[in-house]
Parts: sequence; structure tokens; C-alpha cells
Amino acid sequence: MNYQETLNFLYAQLPVFETQGAHAYKPGLERCEAMDKTLGHPHREFRTIHVAGTNGKGSCSHTLASILQCAGYKVGLFTSPHLLDFDERIRVNGTPIDHNYVTDWVEKKYPLLKDEQPSFFELATMMAFCYFAEQKVDVAVIEVGLGGRLDSTNIIQPEVSVITNISFDHMQFLGDTLPQIAAEKAGIMKAGVPCIIGECDDDRVRFTFQQNAQLHQISDLVFAADNRQVLWVRNMTDHMEYDTLNDGTLQSPLMGACQPHNANTVLWAVHKLRERGFNISEEQLHDGFRNVLTLTHLRGRWETLQEASATQPQVICDTGHNEGCFQYLGPQLKKILADGKRLHIVFGMVRDKDISAVLKFLPTDARYYFCNADTPRALPAAELRDLANGFQLTGDCYATIEDAYLTALTNATPQDVVFVGGSNFIVCEVMKMFEP
Repeated sequence: MNYQETLNFLYAQLPVFETQGAHAYKPGLERCEAMDKTLGHPHREFRTIHVAGTNGKGSCSHTLASILQCAGYKVGLFTSPHLLDFDERIRVNGTPIDHNYVTDWVEKKYPLLKDEQPSFFELATMMAFCYFAEQKVDVAVIEVGLGGRLDSTNIIQPEVSVITNISFDHMQFLGDTLPQIAAEKAGIMKAGVPCIIGECDDDRVRFTFQQNAQLHQISDLVFAADNRQVLWVRNMTDHMEYDTLNDGTLQSPLMGACQPHNANTVLWAVHKLRERGFNISEEQLHDGFRNVLTLTHLRGRWETLQEASATQPQVICDTGHNEGCFQYLGPQLKKILADGKRLHIVFGMVRDKDISAVLKFLPTDARYYFCNADTPRALPAAELRDLANGFQLTGDCYATIEDAYLTALTNATPQDVVFVGGSNFIVCEVMKMFEP
């Protein structure tokens, strides 16, 4: 089999959460522990940083990886889901996993592991650990897939644990209340391992984390928002600047309104890594923040796909897809309108999200282009339009994402802005249109 045939084989053989949703979710560590034993415990060959949270874990993971690369470490990075290609999930110093390795690993290892009946994500986790061990990385940043306590990544013993924030998402698996969701995320806490909590403005959530810290014998629990490293934020044309307590003025190309919170979380994680013996200078820290996009190839975070020109509008995309994301994206979209520009929003969601909790943040004076991805999880565009109308959001439905986007592009003037979002599926389909 070649690379694409190998991926097709895995998609056909294994439960894939991104496309199948709840039917593919397989919580529990027993399968990964058994596979890890069969493979010779590859994750023990390198140091790790574990990152969980409802939102922001991708940005934090990529920024930490970038900083560690700039500090001279060979760095593995495991994230999910991918946008354009599976190889995005597993990187070493920013370079995607070798396609031949994927094919060879599946041919040689899958027969040894298939009796455990793993999910697609569980097998990808094992592949990542093997690849990082073979590549002899110094450290790997491991992003949780879903939750934390029962996530397949939770077999590692990290140097630092990071929980970015707690918001409502995946309630059918993690619980209907913020404390229940927090308890699942807190499952990544390990005895003797520092744990950074990024945002926490709910006393019940704070109490849940404190309880779990005691349960897991953690004395070093940091609530980053209580001890701000980021003191002042400036929005520049193509980057953000952060005046910090101890590390001077940082620059980051990540332009989302949520990014100052992520930066504060990352700075605390770096502080704890330094205490654990990692050598990271202030200059390397600055380089890591400034070069995160070029070093780790992070995509889909308030990303400009097309700059405005004499004939074309600016096109921005963001993969945010839940209430916590749109708490920040909503005001950022409304600011575009406040600046006197017209806004065209190409929008679709999956049906297992709290749709109304997202719609309430969206601007009523934008023009909407409702669409749905070709996946069983997608909410049909007509249903989304009907729900949106209840929030005074108006627009038309389109048969395909491409139709919706091209119509928005046609209707927009060079002074307008086109925003693409609501779902990873919607964003990745539009991204493909920009690929050579």
C-alpha cells in the first residue's frame, strides 16, 4: 500500500471520531496501555509536556513546541485533528511525519495491535510515540484528543501538565456542568508534576481543580490568570505585542482575541520547564513566539487566507467551533463591522455541538452563507439557517461549501471581509481551494 491507500485502510477499519462522532469514541486507557506494552513503551524514551483544555490547546502546544525548537531541542509535536492531511498530526521540529514511515508502521505494527480494537486516534497516538522515539526527540508536546482522564495520551508521565481553560464542549462525553468537564480535564494531573491552569473564572471549576490536585498529590498548581505574566497587549497590523512581567516585550503572529490568555499560559509553562532543567533563554523565548507559524505550521487560528487587494476582499478563517471560542470570535467579528466594513460569513457546524450557544455571539448585521460538510456529523445547512434566523442572522443556504464561499467572494467588494468558520470541516474545504 502507498501512503493514501494506508490512510484509506485505517479510515475504513477503525472508528474515526472526526467523521463518525459518538459512535467512534472509545474512552479508557486499557487499549493504549496494552498496545504501549506490545510496542516496548516508546513514550518512555523522551520527555513530554501534556496539554489539555476545551480551547487554546492547539495554539499553546504549537507555541511551546516553537519555543523549545528555538532553545535547541529536538521537539515532537502531536496534535489533532488535522485540516488538510494526516501528517499534520505528528511533527518533529515542524516537519510532518514521513509518509513512508506511516505506511511501514501500519504494515508492521497494526497486525500486532489490531486485537485491541483501537480507535483511529488511539492508533495515531501509538504511531506518534513510536515515531518520536525512533527520531530520538528530546521532548514532545502532546495535545489531548478529548477530555483528559480517559484520553489515550494519558499514559505519559510529563514534565509539566497544562490545562488551558474549561468551557462547554463534548458534553455528551465529559458531563453537562463545568465542574464535571473540569474533573475530566484534571485527570491528566500526575503526582509531583507541576500543573498550569490557564483561564479559570468559575469558583466551582477552581475548587474542582484544587480537589483533584490534592487527590493527585500535586503541590505545584498554578492558576495563570491569577498571576499574570502578560501585563499589556497591543494589536498591530500583522502581529500582537505582549509586555510581560519578566520576559520583555513579545511578538506573536497569532491574532485571535483569545491569544493573550494562551500566551500567559505558555509563559507559566516555560517558567516551570526552566525549573525542571530546560534551558530556555529570553531570546529563545522571543524567537519561539515570533516564529510559531513558520516553525510549527499552525493553521486556522484567525488566519488570513487572502489579503485584501484592488480586486479581492480579505479572507479570514478560524477553526473555533464552540461557545468558548465564539466568546472571543464574536466580538472580533463585530469589530470588523464597527470599522465600517461589510462582513460575509461562510458558516457551517456539526450537529453534536451546542449550536445556539455559538449563534448568540454572532453579529446580526453580517451576511451569512450557510453550508454543510459532506460528513454524517454535519448539521444540514437549511436546519442551521432556521436556527440562525431565530437569532436574527440572515442569509442563504448552499449545496456545497465551495458554492457558499465562491458566492461570498463574488458578492464581496475589495473593502469587505469574508470570514470562514464554525467547523474544522468548513475551514479545511476552503483551505483546499488555496492549495497549489
